[in-house]
Amino acid sequence: MKWFRKKEEQPIKPSIKEHQSEKLAQIGAQLAALRQEKNLTLDELVVTTRIPRRLLQAIEEGKLTDLPEPIYIQGFIRQFADALGIKGGEFASHFPIGSQSVGFQSTKKGLNIPQLRPIHLYLFYIALIFCSVNGLSQLLNNASLQANNSQIQPNTQAKLTNAETTGNNNSQSVQVGVTLKASSWISVVTDGKTAFEGVLPEGSSRTWKATKQLTVKTNNAGGVLMSVNQQKPKEMGEMGKTQEIKIAAKPNL
Repeated sequence: MKWFRKKEEQPIKPSIKEHQSEKLAQIGAQLAALRQEKNLTLDELVVTTRIPRRLLQAIEEGKLTDLPEPIYIQGFIRQFADALGIKGGEFASHFPIGSQSVGFQSTKKGLNIPQLRPIHLYLFYIALIFCSVNGLSQLLNNASLQANNSQIQPNTQAKLTNAETTGNNNSQSVQVGVTLKASSWISVVTDGKTAFEGVLPEGSSRTWKATKQLTVKTNNAGGVLMSVNQQKPKEMGEMGKTQEIKIAAKPNL
């Protein structure tokens, strides 16, 4: 008599999404603890990494659904870790980016399709991360850039509390235009609301206006030319220096 051994039940493996979510929670908690230990704020890391604040916060809190594709997440983790003084590439490698199997084998005899080896995929992903991370910040901010562009209007008047630029027109609003000599991080607040925050590439130009007050801040003052009410543009400050300029609109007399 033959005896048949009952097939052992195999444990159910977690899905890749569940695995990514679990790993992100662990990695985010470690990054948050290290950041707090170094007494750094997320806003300071935005300047260093040029990654939007909401993405850094989502990484710390392990919110996978608030982040882009896994390959971009791995790149953000690398930059985040590098900014905290640890080996970003090694740290980011613990976050899974998905299946590594992309090769196929033909079922017909005589047709052998070569498979990609894991080392090839690894090099491909590393190259893609380096090429994509900087461009992603610009892509994520395209919607806000379109919403914040405004038409140029003459006869406006403004006053710089910084005393570097002064408007001489009569109006209840102020208009500021910036032209980038070099890629720089910029934050613009109009009437108390954040109108734009992100990295603008070299050669780009943007315009904003406000009815009460407009504040422009950058981490590379020498790379930003600023014009108030269509006056001659001036550099905001020295190259590589952080500068903030507040412009208050003066009402009609």
